[in-house]
Amino acid sequence: MSALGESVETSFVELREVAGELATFMVTGGIPTPRLTELREQVATADGLIAVTPVFNASFSGLFKMFFDAVDPDSLTGTPVLVAATAGTSRHSLVLDHAMRPLFAHLRAVVVPTGVFAATEDFGSHGLAERITRAAAQLAAAVLSHGEYAVGGFAPDLAARPRRTSGTPVEADVTPFGDLLRGHSGSGQG
Repeated sequence: MSALGESVETSFVELREVAGELATFMVTGGIPTPRLTELREQVATADGLIAVTPVFNASFSGLFKMFFDAVDPDSLTGTPVLVAATAGTSRHSLVLDHAMRPLFAHLRAVVVPTGVFAATEDFGSHGLAERITRAAAQLAAAVLSHGEYAVGGFAPDLAARPRRTSGTPVEADVTPFGDLLRGHSGSGQG
């Protein structure tokens, strides 16, 4: 509970645990598994999001991108987001501005001004702690302000925003694509 009387509930999603489900989503034309449906709904209903990725080939990881490709394009509209990344060297620090911000801008999220980048040498440093504190304060202000924190006209009023969804609900008993094609010769004659 904060000095203003708010409380916070947080969830942590380790994408590595749903890597197979994300791959299945990609190769089945976007049919989510029950766990992926749950995660998509969790993201769609979040008041704020902290999105963190390791840097891979000077950008976000493929698993990170797969997850946000699996999220409904409208599910993050107006959602405050803090972007963060880790890497072995500070040479990759532009990943925040050249990869992550454009991704969340495409999803119409409201990215807070301070991103957090941490190279190996940053861990345990006073500067990293200050960046984290500043970014967290900006995210908290964005979540609590219901849109007043953002530059006028660039973010919808969070209290008045329409209900976001995780996408089209899919029946639990979907026939796998492989089963639909079983026995089909591909010749067009069945």
